[in-house]
Amino acid sequence: MAQARHLRTSIRFALPALLGLLAVHPTASAQAPRRGPNDPVDPPVPPSSAKVSSARHPLDPLDPAEIQRAVATVRKERRLPESVRFVSVTLNEPLKDVVLHPRSDGGCPREAFLILLDNATGRGFEAVVDLGRETVTRYDALPEGVQPPIMTDEFLECEEAARRSPAFRAALKKRGVEDVNLVMVDAWSAGHYGNEPPEDRGKRLSRALCWVRSEPNDNGYARPLEGIVAVVDLNRKEVLRIEDYGAVALPPQAGNWARSYIKEMRSDLKPLEVQQPEGTSFTIRGHDVQWQKWDLRVGFNPREGLVLYTVRYEGRPILYRASIAEMIVPYADPKESAYRKNAFDMGEYGVGMMANSLALGCDCLGTIRYFDGHLADSRGRPVTIKNAICLHEEDAGMLWKHTDWRTNQSEVRRARRLAVSMVATLGNYEYGYYWYFYQDGTIQMEVKLTGIMNTTGLKPGEAPRFGTEVAPQVNAPYHQHFFSARLDFAVDGETNTVHEVNTRSVPAGPDNPHGNAFFAESTPLRKESEAQRRTNPLSARFWRVVNPGRENVMGQPVAYRLCPGENVLPFAQPGAAVLQRAGFLTRNLWVTPYDRAERYPTGDYPNQNPGGDGLPRWTKADRPLEARDLVVWYTFGQTHIPRLEDWPVMPVSSVGFLLRPDGFFDRNPAMDLPPPSPRSSGL
Repeated sequence: MAQARHLRTSIRFALPALLGLLAVHPTASAQAPRRGPNDPVDPPVPPSSAKVSSARHPLDPLDPAEIQRAVATVRKERRLPESVRFVSVTLNEPLKDVVLHPRSDGGCPREAFLILLDNATGRGFEAVVDLGRETVTRYDALPEGVQPPIMTDEFLECEEAARRSPAFRAALKKRGVEDVNLVMVDAWSAGHYGNEPPEDRGKRLSRALCWVRSEPNDNGYARPLEGIVAVVDLNRKEVLRIEDYGAVALPPQAGNWARSYIKEMRSDLKPLEVQQPEGTSFTIRGHDVQWQKWDLRVGFNPREGLVLYTVRYEGRPILYRASIAEMIVPYADPKESAYRKNAFDMGEYGVGMMANSLALGCDCLGTIRYFDGHLADSRGRPVTIKNAICLHEEDAGMLWKHTDWRTNQSEVRRARRLAVSMVATLGNYEYGYYWYFYQDGTIQMEVKLTGIMNTTGLKPGEAPRFGTEVAPQVNAPYHQHFFSARLDFAVDGETNTVHEVNTRSVPAGPDNPHGNAFFAESTPLRKESEAQRRTNPLSARFWRVVNPGRENVMGQPVAYRLCPGENVLPFAQPGAAVLQRAGFLTRNLWVTPYDRAERYPTGDYPNQNPGGDGLPRWTKADRPLEARDLVVWYTFGQTHIPRLEDWPVMPVSSVGFLLRPDGFFDRNPAMDLPPPSPRSSGL
């Protein structure tokens, strides 16, 4: 769930009084000098060990000057009134063919894609700007009723609207809360559930949930204001109504986590340092990263945050584009004040907008190279998130080892991995997105979940059925986290086919006289209806993305294997609104032929959308999939049944998947690694 608590630096123009709290985005903080519209933006300074070039590339994210140019061009050509705000400004990614097969002159137009919202009329718009010619090449109104994502400053506007409301103050007074400035109002998306009252139709809404601090630095999530829902019109910045489902006494205990509240720290920890005295093994040119035999491009946008492009090993393509394209967190509590808690954190808010500024030695350890994230605020002004993406090397334990007991020969190689990561704060939760690249050709995607659980209040003695009481009268509801990875494969080229592999037992009989036989059965997924699959650990199911036109030394098609990790399906009933809006959750795997317009599994605009868009709609065409340019959509999830140990801040929990070479190489590609240098550290 996205909130404004960690976004104030992006919207300092809205509430100058909050500047003293700014600490997340250094370039937008109170300590940073305010830049003029034409001032140059300083590039990030990498460690001396990383060689850097400033060469541009068609897939490089927009820089601050390009964002300014795009906004100025739209304003000038369309004569925009002050009521029009900029929901997002990002790179309009060029056609894949243009990137992979550039023109002889090397030229590729740079374009910006903008989403706008007119608060006066409630209508949204899309625009495309040719940045070289500084012209608007497309400007279209969104269909009536389509709501663009919620903007970062709308979170603060929602909170302020609630605090101004007499009805809201009256609901607080019933609960003994007098100081409205201590009240936290989290602007949850309103969703769409088919039972919206007539007066809500066509409005841009938030259904805000509330907590209260005991003092300004208190953890407000320890004191839920149970039963209050503020329904806020975000265009008019006013409360439409307060839904009051009954007052519940505030929980009696604090749940503070900041270091100033921890009176006794462990004293038996000795320093643990990661050093690379000869520098890093990677080279950076602009956004291109070369490490060992890997080559990839690092991208960033407001919706998905971290994006990877043109991933290759020894020059051989594996992925054209990879990202987490959507995430959703459905909650289990069916009561009136809670059942609408189903946030689409990317489609309704934008994870890139919530990215943290990462800190050396805290978020990342070792010799680090950072990439800044450049965005636009809702008034079209560039905002820089310093150190939004972290790049570094890590020791990853043993890669391979063997000891021959007859000859006493022993060889071992330690694994090293390249980590590309970002962390986003979405209200109470933190999500870390980590892509790891290994020396044997493996790619790992891992999401790390931490932060504070979203809480509700309990009456004294009440035992929750749909959550865990983690502190007296504090309920942490059961919920699930789902992530949709969009994997635009290019395994040795763009002609690929997906096969499903299941391990089968052989029935007892002549082919299995001793009862021990089993085999791997590979089935090609020939069309979209066949490629809507679920994980099955009982058959050790995985999927192979093969290139039927390229063979390995054994005469078999080269392939990469998608290996599921922990996974789950939604527990919501088939007719539930959340599954109408997020139909992609019903399958773990979808495969579609590449279509530039098919970018997000729920469609372009899930905010207040009744559903049916995205993967369920596209795949009705049942398009053929064999030997084609394919996109694999892998949905992975985790069910969170909270523990006492998850309070007040959760230890990290991880979920993800692996992409492993499967006949892509003719032998172990890490055989050429040098042996590690022995260093004695024994006591």
